[in-house]
Amino acid sequence: MNILDKIVADKKTEVDLKKSMVSEKELEKFPLFDRETISLRDNIENSTYGIIAEHKRRSPSKSVINLSLNVFDVARGYENAGASGMSVLTDGKYFGGSLTDLMLARASCDLPLLRKEFIIESYQITEAKAYGADVILLIASILSKNEIIDFSKQAKSLGMEVLMEVHNEDELKKCLIPNIDMMGVNNRNLKTFEVNLEISKALSKLIPDDFTKVSESGISNIRAIKELSEFGYKGYLIGENFMKTDDAGKAAKEFISNLYETY
Repeated sequence: MNILDKIVADKKTEVDLKKSMVSEKELEKFPLFDRETISLRDNIENSTYGIIAEHKRRSPSKSVINLSLNVFDVARGYENAGASGMSVLTDGKYFGGSLTDLMLARASCDLPLLRKEFIIESYQITEAKAYGADVILLIASILSKNEIIDFSKQAKSLGMEVLMEVHNEDELKKCLIPNIDMMGVNNRNLKTFEVNLEISKALSKLIPDDFTKVSESGISNIRAIKELSEFGYKGYLIGENFMKTDDAGKAAKEFISNLYETY
């Protein structure tokens, strides 16, 4: 069993427990459930370089990244830096995140928020809306085409956007459906956690223009963004590069300022 299989198995147990504690009907009564969402896609499309800045405490590949930064301050820092959106890890066991992180980010900024999670059941989509998410992540490698269709349709019915994550051509083929807003190519193999930016470049020509192209993982310098922009990418998800510093917001501001000054 590889690390991705372990994560999904643990997620199933976690979701089953959550469902026994808080029903979907109860989630729909949360104050944030009826809020009007903010479009991450629009922010990215209206930006020359759409940076999605991430809050991530740790990962299976890097172990601890940063346990000291306050998500409230990080969210405000990312907004001040000019990020197009913010990604919030909500997986606890493997990434050190929580739904509380999502809620605190929502309370502290007006950026569109992506719930970065291993979504395997519709319950988690309702949960995302209840805790203030504007966008959900769907991972092609752990979902069937029917699940992708159903989950993306549900997200759209709740006013949320969908960032679809793919790693190869076979995954991409099953995700070319209308309710997907952004196609994210993850340069990190979730089974081995190796990173290769060539994955984004290779898949770019296979992604129809209907989808906003987002490159994820392994983007640590301005040169990488410049290269990927030539392949049609508009969005770039960056987490570790900011989170490994003492001030993620400051690091993001310097990166984004330098990006625009350079190009």
